[in-house]
Amino acid sequence: MGKTILSIDCGTQSLRAAIFSLSGEILALQRVAYEPYKSIYPGWAEQDPEIYWEALKSACQLLKKENQEYFNRIAGVGVTTMRDSLVNVDENGKTLRPVMVWLDNRKAKPVFKPGPGMKLIIWVIGIGDSIKKAQRDGKCNWIMQNQPEIWVKTYKILQVSGFLNYRLTGEFKDSVASQIGHIPFDYKKQKWGNPKNLLTFSAKLYPVEKKKLPELVRPGAIIGRINVDSGNATGLPVNLPVIACGSDKGCETLGMGVLTNESASLSFGTTATIQTTSKKYLEPIAFMPSYPAVFPGFFNPEVEIFRGFWMISWFKNEFAHKEIGEAKARGIQEEEVLNELLSESPPGSMGLMVQPYWSPGLSQPSAKGAIIGFGDVHKKPHIYRAVIEGLVYALREGKEKIEKVSKTKISRLAVSGGASQSDEICQITADIFNLPVVRGKTSETSGLGAALLTAFGTGNFISIEDAVKGMVQYQHEFYPNKDHVKTYDQLYKKVYKKMYKKLEPFYHEIRDITGYPEEIGFRNKRNN
Repeated sequence: MGKTILSIDCGTQSLRAAIFSLSGEILALQRVAYEPYKSIYPGWAEQDPEIYWEALKSACQLLKKENQEYFNRIAGVGVTTMRDSLVNVDENGKTLRPVMVWLDNRKAKPVFKPGPGMKLIIWVIGIGDSIKKAQRDGKCNWIMQNQPEIWVKTYKILQVSGFLNYRLTGEFKDSVASQIGHIPFDYKKQKWGNPKNLLTFSAKLYPVEKKKLPELVRPGAIIGRINVDSGNATGLPVNLPVIACGSDKGCETLGMGVLTNESASLSFGTTATIQTTSKKYLEPIAFMPSYPAVFPGFFNPEVEIFRGFWMISWFKNEFAHKEIGEAKARGIQEEEVLNELLSESPPGSMGLMVQPYWSPGLSQPSAKGAIIGFGDVHKKPHIYRAVIEGLVYALREGKEKIEKVSKTKISRLAVSGGASQSDEICQITADIFNLPVVRGKTSETSGLGAALLTAFGTGNFISIEDAVKGMVQYQHEFYPNKDHVKTYDQLYKKVYKKMYKKLEPFYHEIRDITGYPEEIGFRNKRNN
C-alpha cells in the first residue's frame, strides 16, 4: 500500500476529514456535524471558531482509531474551508470573538469617502450601489466600528483556513487562494492591496492594518508542519507537512479537473456558482473580481447565485411538509422524494418561470426573486421544477458572461455539490445548457481538490496537471435531450433573459415603498 493524503474540508454545517489514495479514492472519511451558526439578533450568523478546531481534532482522532493503516501512511495535510468567514485572534492564537460566517447580514457604516473626482468616476461607471454594499457587508468594518476593543486586541484576522492552519502549525500563514471575501486583497495581483493605489478599491473599502494580515503562501507550497501541540491533539505525526490549498469552491473546480476556459465547474451548493480556470484576469461581471485559483498563478472567473440551491431548503420548509413526512416513513432521503416531483412536471414547467434572486447580489443590489406564468394547471411539482430550472437558467447566463470576456466557448460542464447527486437535476442542467455534464466519482469534490494540491505539494506528482490526471475520476455523464433543449432554449432566450430588465424598475419601486432590500446609498447612473 502506498502513501495517503489527509484532506480537511471545513464547511458551514460540518467538517469532513478524508484520507485519499494517490489515485483519488476515498479510503476513509469522518464527518463531524455542528449547528451552522447561532443568531442572537435577526440577521446575525455567528459561530465559535473553536467548534471548527474541536471538529478537526475529533475527526482526526476517529480516523486514527478506525483506520490506523491508512492514517500511518499520510504524507501531508491540506485544508480547504468556506469563504468570507473571518476569525480574530490575539498574538497567542486565542480567539477573541465568534466568527461572523458568510451568511451574516449585519451592516457596517461606509468607510470609503471618495473625493469629488472619484465620486464622478464612480457615478459615470455606475458602481455606486455596489461600492456601498461591498463595504457595508465588510465584517472587519463592523468589528472596527462596533467592537473597537476587540479590534485593538486583534493580532491577526484570518480566514477559517488560516485559523486551522495556525492551530496545526503555529504559523500565521494561509494560501493565496483562500483570500476570498470582504478583505483588502488585490485580486488581480493576488496579494494584499495597497491603499495608496488609486484603483485598489479593496484596500480602501476594508482598511485593515497590514500587520494584522497573515503571510500568504502559493497553493501547493508548504505552509508549515504539524507541531507538538497539534500532534498531541489530533494524533497526526509531528513534522508532517501542511500544504497551502484554497477555498472550497476553488478546490471543487480543481477536484472536477477544470483547468481551462473551455470547461466549467458548476457548484450546486448553498451558493450556486459557475467557475472556469483562466491564465488571464477576467471580470465576467464588471468590477466583480476573478478569484485566485488553487492552480497557482491562475484565476477563477465566477458568477454566483447567492442563495443558489439553498432554494431547495426554502422549498422544503415552505411547501414540502408532506414529502418530508413521506421520506421519513419510507426511510429514504428527503431529496429522493423531491426528485420524484421533477418527473411529475414537463420541461418548462408548463410556462412557469423563476428568477432566482432570493437575495440581492453585489451587481444587482435591489434585485428580488420572481415567479411568473401561473395558471390553474400549476401544482407543487411545477413550482419545484421551475425553481430548479430558474437556477440553471441563471447559471447558463453566467456561462455566457464568462464566455464573453474569455472569448472562449465552454464545451463541457462538471457538476459538484449536494444537489448534483440528483440525476434529474443533472439532466435538466444538460438540457438547459445543451452541453454534456459530467459528475465526479466522489461527492467530496472540495476535499479531493485539496488532496490533489497536497499530493503535488508533497512531491507525489510532478505537476498539478499530472495530479489531476492521476486522481480525478468521473462517475456519470449526462447528455442533452434534443426535444427538451428546444423548449428550454426558447424559454431562456425569449423569456428568462428579458425578465430582469423588465422587472428591475419595479424592484426599485418595491424597495422605495417597503424599505426592502435596504437602500444603501446613491444609485447607479442607470437608475437615476
